[in-house]
Amino acid sequence: MYFVKRRGYLAYPVLALAIFFAFTIARAQDASPQQQTESSDQTQTQSESQAQPQTPEQRVEMLRKARARVQARREARVRRIIEDTYSHQYEVYFGGGYLRFRPGHSLQKVTEADWNVGITDYFHGRLGATADARGYYGTTFTYVNQYQVFSPSISQYTFMAGPTYRFFEGQHWGWNAYVLAGIGHGNFGTGTGGLPPDLIGLYPDSNAFNMTPGVSVDYNLGPGLAIRLSSTYLMSRYGGDTQNNLGFNAGVVYRFGRQKK
Repeated sequence: MYFVKRRGYLAYPVLALAIFFAFTIARAQDASPQQQTESSDQTQTQSESQAQPQTPEQRVEMLRKARARVQARREARVRRIIEDTYSHQYEVYFGGGYLRFRPGHSLQKVTEADWNVGITDYFHGRLGATADARGYYGTTFTYVNQYQVFSPSISQYTFMAGPTYRFFEGQHWGWNAYVLAGIGHGNFGTGTGGLPPDLIGLYPDSNAFNMTPGVSVDYNLGPGLAIRLSSTYLMSRYGGDTQNNLGFNAGVVYRFGRQKK
């Protein structure tokens, strides 16, 4: 029982280390080419100004053209980075977060730690199809009862799929909207010692419909790597009730493959 809960909580330090190392490696790879390009632009501008000493008006015009060339090169470089980043066909993501969930009709909401993993296939430009799996773990609090069971552990698992659309593509930031739906399985009696969970106000162990519309933002560490933060609204239907659950997820995105032209 406690092993399941601790497994959910241990996801946080592991996720933090993964994001830190990914950020360090990507920054080291991106810094060198950018510095070399800017140094080359500056050297060319200085050479042109020294080789053609002219009147003040001509010098001003020459510097204006040099700045325009530098700006055009930078804009072209940014366009190449954006094209290289978002021409990948597949994204794999994983991470963790938390969710506020009501485990019984008359019980208070509790905080659950979670992991999530998924893959998106951008089969048509910015439009993709996503398959997603998640696990949630927490400890609920029941009212005083004759069975002397007050803090049982609970868990849920969701398996959903649906469309994803990337509505903003930038050099550093990308924004996605998605709607996923599928089946969830709730384990509400794992910590009751064999006691039926509905006797202490918990929902019975069962499968239920789950749906999550949401928005995620990516911070790009490189063309193939990003950090993702997602808002979470998870609607579930356990025990004949509708649970409106809120939370968030944070994790890492790895992009690979190329979209077919």
